[in-house]
Amino acid sequence: MGQTIYEKYGGFKTISRIVMTFYEMALDSEQIGGHFEDIDMPRLIDHQTKFVSSLVGGPASFSDDRIEAVHRHLNISHADFDEMAELFGEALAMHGMEEGHIKIALNAIEAKRSIIVARDAA
Repeated sequence: MGQTIYEKYGGFKTISRIVMTFYEMALDSEQIGGHFEDIDMPRLIDHQTKFVSSLVGGPASFSDDRIEAVHRHLNISHADFDEMAELFGEALAMHGMEEGHIKIALNAIEAKRSIIVARDAA
């Protein structure tokens, strides 16, 4: 069996750097920056690194129920999700991920849209 994307790009350490780059951009974003006020960022970065690792073949895994539960109260809109995905794609590219692998990672994130976006969001 071939290497996972997770293994190819250096595992947890690289994913952690990508996630930190993403949050630097997200915090500056007019669209989604407000979602991160009063948030324990080191804890969030740790959880997000584990989540992203799981999406690209790493060891951690999160049930859809858990993902939905932690996002339910945030009232995330489709526009928020789109901005997050765009910034995340940029962070992946900035860390040298090949375009085909970026598409795989973004498709894995897109598959979670229905449990992350608020049910009544536009």
